[in-house]
Amino acid sequence: MSESSEPATSSSETTSSTEAVVDKTDDFVEPDCKRRKLNHKNEKKFELEDRLGGILCCAVCLDLPKTAVYQCTNGHLMCAGCFTHVLADARLRDELATCPSCRVEISKTSATRNLAVENAISELPSECQFCNQRFPRNSLERHEEQECDERISGCKFSRIGCPWRGPLHERSEHENECAHPHRSGADVMESLRTIDQEIADERKIYDSIFELLGFEKILFNDIQLKPYRTEEFVHRLFYESSRFSAFNNQWVVKARINNSQKDPTQSSERGLTYQLILKSKTTTPMNLSYIVLRGPVGDIKVKPTIHQFEFSEQDNESPYLPLRLPDSNECNRLLAAKVINFRLIMFLASK
Repeated sequence: MSESSEPATSSSETTSSTEAVVDKTDDFVEPDCKRRKLNHKNEKKFELEDRLGGILCCAVCLDLPKTAVYQCTNGHLMCAGCFTHVLADARLRDELATCPSCRVEISKTSATRNLAVENAISELPSECQFCNQRFPRNSLERHEEQECDERISGCKFSRIGCPWRGPLHERSEHENECAHPHRSGADVMESLRTIDQEIADERKIYDSIFELLGFEKILFNDIQLKPYRTEEFVHRLFYESSRFSAFNNQWVVKARINNSQKDPTQSSERGLTYQLILKSKTTTPMNLSYIVLRGPVGDIKVKPTIHQFEFSEQDNESPYLPLRLPDSNECNRLLAAKVINFRLIMFLASK
């Protein structure tokens, strides 16, 4: 009997000892409810930015706008680029522009800027494309262009042919070891020839303009292009100005999109080409040079280019020439407007 009672006593002592250890360990364990509460707060903190991004994003490209934000009468948001793109597509299709979310009619007069959303977006964080650190959007551009040590920079000897490009903080080390300062004059001359050619091309444009300003007959007209439709089965959009006088003759300017592409709405790349048409009958050929500029009325962003054509009774239409716009966004902006304004300067060479 004594032998059987001893193990029972030992088992009881072991059980009580184990329970004491468990109870002691539980004293240092954080309660589950408290742990979950802290994690839930952190999750909300990091999710709020993403949730706001989803709410304030553009209804077309689903990205946060970087510039102006427009809204339809029902409050759906669009970035400036997508807004003008929607208006341009409607103009090309000869339809009313509608909001991509609710299909309510939109136009430059009915849609309004949402300044509160623009200010809210500017405070949301975004990653630097070089160092991947997060900054408010209103200070990100300054950081990437002026402050970030990881931003891409070029060697100071690039003018003599050094092709190196890398992080800014590695630039000093590279320049100390760069071999280009020690190259021979013959090697450096090849790089200088390329630079000289670029300068010569730019100077040629200015020299041509100054030469044209010396002509006896110079006129300018502020042109307004209005949209029209062709009478084909598929009505294509084109622009035409009213008749204007220059050098005792009547003239018209015409323009078309993507060089009269069948359906410009299927292309993301868009551009304008234009031609000058002589409407009067002339007995003698007219050697004419002309330039399109922004002018005091319009706000078109065009790079001045000199064109020359000899007009005659048999050949009274110049070829379609590209209007040198910076990008497709500028073309969409012009298409979204009711009219396109610019200044046309004409130079007539005397016989």
